[in-house]
Amino acid sequence: MSHLCTKPQLICCGQGRRGRPPQLTPGEREAAILDAVERVAATKGLQGMTMSAIARAAGMSKRTLYTIYDSRDALFEAWVGRVRASIIRPLTAAEDALPLEERLRRMLRKEAETTISEHRIMVLRALIAEAERHPELARTFLRAGPATVRAMVRAELDRARERGEISTEDTETAATILCDMVFTSPIDKLVDPDAVHACSAVAENRLDIALHIFMNGLAVGEGRG
Repeated sequence: MSHLCTKPQLICCGQGRRGRPPQLTPGEREAAILDAVERVAATKGLQGMTMSAIARAAGMSKRTLYTIYDSRDALFEAWVGRVRASIIRPLTAAEDALPLEERLRRMLRKEAETTISEHRIMVLRALIAEAERHPELARTFLRAGPATVRAMVRAELDRARERGEISTEDTETAATILCDMVFTSPIDKLVDPDAVHACSAVAENRLDIALHIFMNGLAVGEGRG
């Protein structure tokens, strides 16, 4: 019977069933749809990531899917937003008065709490391979993903500069450098089929080292110019 489990994700998520149980909350329904986006993009690429294919994978009609997301681009952007939320989060009002290093740590430690899935790596491979044929999706990924993450970090550095916590004027470059240090490059995972995903402890240690280098490099603190 093992041949029945060749695609467990698609089977378990109700491929071929029409409609969703009425007890699903809007949040649960959205999660099911975004899960379906990830599975379809990972297994069929961007070309196969149609609204029809996503609806089937989510176990609902295409008409129902269109009542929630009006286009494939909007749906893909929502998925990118979920990925972004897994690696960075905005600060709460209560965290605003914390020292800069601790504020940055709380913003950026989400990645240490999240293990990147094989499906997400497969989606990245599809994006790289098909970006020229689907430039609108590639631009959406860059704008709603990496560019937004860097903008969030830069906004916090701008506030830190206004408060006198840092002296640099070029917060845009500083934010880019910090993100490059904190987030592990996906190249190894994309190229090496035997690459092992970093565990939370490794990601946490990388964040500690990156923040230490960054804070000292920006000459934060009294008497440093």
